[in-house]
Amino acid sequence: MGTLLALEDPAPRLRAALRERLGTDIGADAARAAIRAEIAYYRAHLHEGRDRAALADLRTRCAEAMRPALPPGAAAAPPALLTAALHDAIAFSAYPDATPALRALREGGLALVVVSNWDVSLHERLEETGLRALVDAAVASAEVGAAKPQRAIFTHALALARVPAEAAWHAGDRLVEDVEGARAAGIRPVLIARDGAVAAPAGVPVLRDLEGLPRLLAGEDPYA
Repeated sequence: MGTLLALEDPAPRLRAALRERLGTDIGADAARAAIRAEIAYYRAHLHEGRDRAALADLRTRCAEAMRPALPPGAAAAPPALLTAALHDAIAFSAYPDATPALRALREGGLALVVVSNWDVSLHERLEETGLRALVDAAVASAEVGAAKPQRAIFTHALALARVPAEAAWHAGDRLVEDVEGARAAGIRPVLIARDGAVAAPAGVPVLRDLEGLPRLLAGEDPYA
């Protein structure tokens, strides 16, 4: 998220999903509060979604995390209904620049590995958004038991790409997880600052999107 994939605002989608299932409107404020609670719980527990069974359990618990923020009628909904509504609320799309950038990088002969702090459903999200066929491999933190900025997840990705750290680049949108994590693993980082609000350490290239990445890695002006 923030580099390849964008999350559609889940609050309106949750509100619509619960309205369809319960016949009642929880309102915008409750929907936003419920999603905030779910996101906080998910971020703290995403590493537990290491396989299909564990992921199903995690999704149920994420839905339960929304319950205290919901009005009485919705808060009394069965667990399966809340889980289904949460599932409908979460939708990802690929940034418009992601597909052409990945294609250009592959045409340039580069091995491409997605490295993400995500549960095992990372592979499904890449498939759904049309990106899975454009990369050689993907590794989710929940699968390897290590998350960015830990060195282990980068080491695993390097093994999948079959390249040494000094021959690799890592593009990401977060300073700690992506820039500092890559540097600690001996990999050259590129910061993707889509909103332009993040400043990178000296010597780290900063791009506003992925469009210029193929040219940057080829040693050219990324926006020439």
